Amino acid sequence: MAQGPRIDSAMTGVPAALGPLPSGPPRRETVTVGDATLAVEVLGTGRPVVFAHGLGGSLASWWPQLPVVAAAGYQAIAFSHRGFYPSSSVSLPDPLGYAEDLLAIVDQLGLDPIALVCQSMGGWTGVEFALRYPDRLRGLVLSATTGTFDPAQMNLQGLSAWQERAASLANAWREAGIHPACGERMAREQPALHHLYVELDAATLTLDKQALRERLFATRTRPPVDAAGIRCPVLTVSGTEDCVIPTSAVMALAGYVPNGRAVSIPTTGHSPYIERPSLFNAVLLDFLGTLA
Repeated sequence: MAQGPRIDSAMTGVPAALGPLPSGPPRRETVTVGDATLAVEVLGTGRPVVFAHGLGGSLASWWPQLPVVAAAGYQAIAFSHRGFYPSSSVSLPDPLGYAEDLLAIVDQLGLDPIALVCQSMGGWTGVEFALRYPDRLRGLVLSATTGTFDPAQMNLQGLSAWQERAASLANAWREAGIHPACGERMAREQPALHHLYVELDAATLTLDKQALRERLFATRTRPPVDAAGIRCPVLTVSGTEDCVIPTSAVMALAGYVPNGRAVSIPTTGHSPYIERPSLFNAVLLDFLGTLA
């Protein structure tokens, strides 16, 4: 009988040998904060690493990270912000209250202290948590976000030109059915991944995301000098083709933090954690390994 073709891991991108997998399925928890019920997913054991998603996501968005981080010996925890599926619905949450929601999760699940990984909108959670509760944080990753820090106050060259180009591309992508948080490259090169992102975004049905987006940008008023108050190590990660948050601002923010480091991932849009997960995970695990 003829043999089938040899499947080479270098061809498929699958590792030749898988590392240890976390034992058991993810554990689901619920945390009540006032009138909101927050959904939390926990995988693995070890030092806690918490993941805060962006406007287009939920706790499910971190599927490329949770098993990898858990397999590396950490307890990986993802949660859905209030109003985002499957947390309880609310039409328009206050992003400046996200840090208090995270504090409730940390307290009620006994996760203190944590490393915190934030994507886009999650940066509002991360920046405010780091400034309000510095003793509860071992390290902070800000991916494609400056959180509540205002890029306009960073004296960046070319910011106006970037804003004009980003607005033009966003309109063109919207007409073409391309999600701005993915971008044209992901839609063209990884159409199944783009489709998955769109489906995850659509899972949150009752939230007015346009109104929340406007509220997010309206609360992005902190001067970058406030970043001196962040005591823990900070890693900023950006995609060079991000048309939602300026890459230059994400990179520059690391320079305002006493212990900051910036990584830029080439040919990548606004969502490096899902568009380039292998690179993102490698950078993340390297950073986690440096934390005391």
